Amino acid sequence: MSEVDIFSRSVKDFLTSEMLKIALIPLIVTMIFLYILFFTAADFGISALQEIAQASQNGEEIVVDESAPFYFVWATYVIIFLFKYSFTSYIAGFLLYTVGTIVVLNISVILTIIVIGFLTPIILKKVHKKHYSHLSLHGFGTLLSPLWVLFKSLLMMMLLFILFIPLYFVPLINIIAFSLPLYYFFHKLLNYDVSSTILSQEEFKVIYKKEANTVRLRTLLLYFVSMIPFITLFTAVFYIIYLGNGYFVKLEEMYKLDIPDSKIDEKEEKEKIALIP
Repeated sequence: MSEVDIFSRSVKDFLTSEMLKIALIPLIVTMIFLYILFFTAADFGISALQEIAQASQNGEEIVVDESAPFYFVWATYVIIFLFKYSFTSYIAGFLLYTVGTIVVLNISVILTIIVIGFLTPIILKKVHKKHYSHLSLHGFGTLLSPLWVLFKSLLMMMLLFILFIPLYFVPLINIIAFSLPLYYFFHKLLNYDVSSTILSQEEFKVIYKKEANTVRLRTLLLYFVSMIPFITLFTAVFYIIYLGNGYFVKLEEMYKLDIPDSKIDEKEEKEKIALIP
């Protein structure tokens, strides 16, 4: 099956009533998280930061409450410095709105990918039942392994964000430097959630060894789609379906190559006999 056929099948699977209903779950949950996050940030002083910026421009003395959360103290000192001069204040204002928008967008993507991880088994079971019921699922994931992968991916993403700080000031390169950590998290989590639900560890090693670049291209395409503001809130289910169909097709091809048709027929016949009371 060609990549176009896999993509087309995935779109058709996504545009069904049961999948569209599931797609509402990450949308609702992520919006609730963002809503709580916004008002939490507001409580810790968005308006206060604006007052600090104004006071800094007017040359007034500013007293920072050291008991406030560390990120608020840090942000206060940065704003005091940036808004001290008119030239840097214009740049700071632009950066605050720009970076704020990017941060909110990235947080929405991260939250949605985390939420969709809990729905992955449900989604893939429906895809399996519809197209690949002749294949057996040998998922190697455990109850704790997705949480461990999530922790490692989050940690690595934050480390990459820190390591790439010097590159954020270089035009054009800063776009790549800012996107790479998030893509790393995006790829790792989606690929693990899907592959660990469908494949055994041995099957994953065989397929991923041959298809690693194809999988990366798929996740890269999906990552570019996710950069459309807030589209991931609704399309995350499609990401799982698309990657799942890709792995299912390769698993199907692998067994067709490894097992003669006569053996498949013989196996199916034995399974039918075993079901007879």
